Amino acid sequence: MRSIAFYGSSLVSAYWNGAATYYRGMIRALAGLGYRVTFYEPDVYDRQKNRDIDPPDWCRVVVYDGTPEALKRAAAEAGQADIVVKCSGVGYEDDLLLAEVLRAARPDALRVFWDVDAPATLAEMLAAPDHPLRRALGSLDLVLTYGGGDPVVAAYRALGARDCVPIYNALDPETHHPVAPQDRFVGDLAFLGNRLPDRDARVEEFFTRPAREVPEARLLLGGSGWHDRAFPPNVHRLGHVGTADHNALNGSPRMVLNIARDSMAANGFSPATRVFEAAGAGACLVTDAWEGIELFLMPEREVLVARDGQDVADLLRSVGHERARLMGEAALRRVLSEHTYAHRAEQAHALFERHLGRMEAAE
Repeated sequence: MRSIAFYGSSLVSAYWNGAATYYRGMIRALAGLGYRVTFYEPDVYDRQKNRDIDPPDWCRVVVYDGTPEALKRAAAEAGQADIVVKCSGVGYEDDLLLAEVLRAARPDALRVFWDVDAPATLAEMLAAPDHPLRRALGSLDLVLTYGGGDPVVAAYRALGARDCVPIYNALDPETHHPVAPQDRFVGDLAFLGNRLPDRDARVEEFFTRPAREVPEARLLLGGSGWHDRAFPPNVHRLGHVGTADHNALNGSPRMVLNIARDSMAANGFSPATRVFEAAGAGACLVTDAWEGIELFLMPEREVLVARDGQDVADLLRSVGHERARLMGEAALRRVLSEHTYAHRAEQAHALFERHLGRMEAAE
């Protein structure tokens, strides 16, 4: 089977790295199809000090120093691969890494840009006509995104991408699954997410407002960056929650809340990793409204959709434990049948083979 050189933020650490679950699920599933994957990640942002998994047996992990020299040495190894993947948001000299990886790739290799935050990437390119990625789109064979639907595909093609296909987030049943509840995570509603500028206002509306309106409810807040923000007294801060605790956090409260970032909600068709993590744990999921949710989970049967904070408050008052349990079970059945990383890997494999087949036929 073919080899992949995969350049991303981090596989072994989810610390300030929301793409970790996506990387792990996709690469494990691709390895299951026979791909030999090497993941290259820079030693930056204290991620190596906050590893939450050991290097796995299904992927070779290369950690390089956060220096231009080390980056160039890691990028040069792209010349050994059949498929070369540069992800968005690596976090250290992304433009230099893109240039070096494309320079090193063999002429017969498939060149892929894998965008794990398409709305942000597109906004940068639209604001800067000379953006390095925008200039490089014509030399890439394929752009993959983990969300965005038709609006993102159309935007990428308008900027010069040859092909753009969403490979959505999904569930890895080996890592995210139902577990016994834990007392420390028992509550009425839990939200897990790092504090980011384009999430603040939506957290205020969908999480803080319901906390004020239903003071008898116990709300749990996990994630980094919330330490200096005021919340009502019924909000219990958990700080950073390691991936090993995600199943218990998703399976212990009555409901789990997903709040999209502004850009993700605006584009729609962008289910966060948390959506599938929660569904995989059998959680009753409440999500803010965004276009395309019914492609992944059916509202009122497999997921509860809130238009604003008042809707979340109403759900806190009206959804009992039995309804929450049944909804969580329905969501779990749906994601296991349609939305695992095994499903997504088959989609990626078909795309790789189609593009490589065309390239080989053209030689």
